[in-house]
Amino acid sequence: MTRLSSVALLTAAALALGGCATAVPPVEVTRFHANAAAGWAPGTRYAVDPAPLGDPAATIGSAQPSLEWASYRTAVERQLQLLGLVAADSGAAAPLKVRIGFDRSDRQTAGRRSPVSVGVGGSTGSYGSGVGLGIGLNLGGGARQMQDLQLSVRIDDGASGQALWEGRALTAVPVKAPAAQPSLAAAKLAEALFRGFPGESGRTITVP
Repeated sequence: MTRLSSVALLTAAALALGGCATAVPPVEVTRFHANAAAGWAPGTRYAVDPAPLGDPAATIGSAQPSLEWASYRTAVERQLQLLGLVAADSGAAAPLKVRIGFDRSDRQTAGRRSPVSVGVGGSTGSYGSGVGLGIGLNLGGGARQMQDLQLSVRIDDGASGQALWEGRALTAVPVKAPAAQPSLAAAKLAEALFRGFPGESGRTITVP
């Protein structure tokens, strides 16, 4: 019985470790918003700003957004439309203006992120900088090459330019993991960012 119990325990441990190796990393989400964000009616039109939000790395040279930024735009628009918002015609004005940015950085070369100040609806605060802490634990020993991925979205009033809602989603993935692929990473971060929209303002949560 003792031997069978040992075998069973070793098998369970192996399955657990295998699950950790293949699991999609959790996402750290922080959101800030004014009360107006909770009252947007289905059918409200939005327009996406073609210039990436505060992220020079998301452009090719200084002209057009990169293909990776386009993946994030697609993922964000899908979430907006699931909320009932409707994309405005190209070039048309809309009640809501959506600005999208992303960042991808090597864990070994990037330092601790600087806080990002926000001020939606007159509130103040800053995003934390603990991306990757506790994420990507290497059970096999030795260093792993990781990448920090970040999606930032800001939704402004189309007429006044006032920020109504903004949020940031962060995760850390092994460089060669499927989750590091732009389309998969964008979908995961966008879904986490808009889960329970508009979310509790000023609170950082972890989305599995």
